[in-house]
Amino acid sequence: MRTPRPEHRLLHRNRSLYQDVADHARRQPDKVALVAYRGDGNARDVLSYRQLVRMADRFAGALLELGVRPGDTVSFQLPNWWQTPAIYLACVRIGAVANPILTILRSREVGFILRRTRSRVVILPGTVRGFDHDAMLASLRPDLPHLEHVFSIGSTFDEFFVTRRWEDEHPDLDALTPDPDDVAQLIFSSGTTGEPKGVLHSHNTLDVGSRFASDPLGLTADDVVLMFSPVGHQTGFLYGMYMPLANGMKLVFQDTWAPDLTLRIINDEGVTWTLANTTFVLDLCEAVASAGPVDLSTLRYFTCGGAPIPPQAVRDAHDKLGTQLVAVWGGTELGCATTTLPTDSMERVCSSDGAPNKGVELRVLDGHGEPVPVGTPGRLLIRSPSQHLGYFERPDLDEAAFDDDGWFDTGDLGRVDEDGYVRITGRVKDLIIRGGENIPAIEVEAALFSHPAVRDVAVVAYPDERLGERACAVVVPAGQPPSLAELTAHLAAQNMAKQFWPERLEIRDSLPKTETGKVQKFVLREQLR
Repeated sequence: MRTPRPEHRLLHRNRSLYQDVADHARRQPDKVALVAYRGDGNARDVLSYRQLVRMADRFAGALLELGVRPGDTVSFQLPNWWQTPAIYLACVRIGAVANPILTILRSREVGFILRRTRSRVVILPGTVRGFDHDAMLASLRPDLPHLEHVFSIGSTFDEFFVTRRWEDEHPDLDALTPDPDDVAQLIFSSGTTGEPKGVLHSHNTLDVGSRFASDPLGLTADDVVLMFSPVGHQTGFLYGMYMPLANGMKLVFQDTWAPDLTLRIINDEGVTWTLANTTFVLDLCEAVASAGPVDLSTLRYFTCGGAPIPPQAVRDAHDKLGTQLVAVWGGTELGCATTTLPTDSMERVCSSDGAPNKGVELRVLDGHGEPVPVGTPGRLLIRSPSQHLGYFERPDLDEAAFDDDGWFDTGDLGRVDEDGYVRITGRVKDLIIRGGENIPAIEVEAALFSHPAVRDVAVVAYPDERLGERACAVVVPAGQPPSLAELTAHLAAQNMAKQFWPERLEIRDSLPKTETGKVQKFVLREQLR
């Protein structure tokens, strides 16, 4: 595992999330820490900071009773339910390593993760959205020799973890406070292009990464955070769970995406901030017209990452939701590395992915590893105090990702302007190379987004015998589908180089996406082939 750079340590607070939450519970025990909406929103769980700490202590005692010790891995495949932060805080309390798993993953991915991590304890949600997680795990169990205990929310978990006061039976809990540089989280990437990678974070790197979203916007304990991105993904985990609890905010969970319910939650809970893919903004703007009377005036900021922000989305968010969009860029290994500011113009939000956060350094290199001039696209390398410690049991990946000076190759392509703002132009693995010419897919998508007949779009490569690859625009139309000629005329009007124009158009009802709204381009590429 990699050691944080000395200058990065200056931004470390050297505290765990449990210590922060315990402090909030002492100062404001009755303040609401968590409101969790389940299903259609008629079921709603509420915990104060006092109750959350009590449950975390109880769960920590239960884990000790099961034989879990510092450094052991505890896996949980749970939705955005109240048990999830309590389980994570319990892991932090005793120095165990938390391994959150997306609920949409099935036996192939879950089996791989549990075999790789050698988890001793797994906590499951039972049956969710018609899928029986308990049955899946039972089928995997013979191939998991390290797995000793499996619990299901609503049955075996409640019987063992919740009903007994384990905190009273383990008075040694305070002696297990972990070192802030110890591994706190092991979370796996999507593995869309190969074997999933286990990303390791310490208490310190998670803490800095969480502040990269709150500090630039001046968020405080008075803010109310809504999170519908799943906590099994780093977006939901770090910004929908860790960040609000670290700051003593009220956290609101939504376990199933439903725009009408989201609008009602914003109204009822006084939500001030959320973070998600731009797709969710578009869904809310569309839903608000038929939502009936809702007061969205509390929603100050909607932070967006993972896709370009169309200018119309910024205007619609302001006019229909009454909120300001904020652009960020980052990843599982980093958190939000760059962000736009409240004082930035609409043009800046639409044309960039923000400037580096405090302590973050960026380099843009060409194919020979040499720095490129300002404004020239290249590979993005980064050094950050939020940088992950490495990849779990994959020193080969560490060697490939880091150079001798600690620069991390993000796998993203982009450029940096004279003001230091970054614009992501694509992923190395998603790069379209047409006859030797690189096509910046994300920039083409951003331009197509502004066409009134385009609701959603992805630009991907399809094979060509003569040029190697050509670009295809896969479009979800807003009403009458546009023609390819209409789209290319639209790009011409924006002075986009002709060699970047898509040469094929596919109309779809929807795009394949992850639970966090990110387009699965590998699926589209396979379909086009």
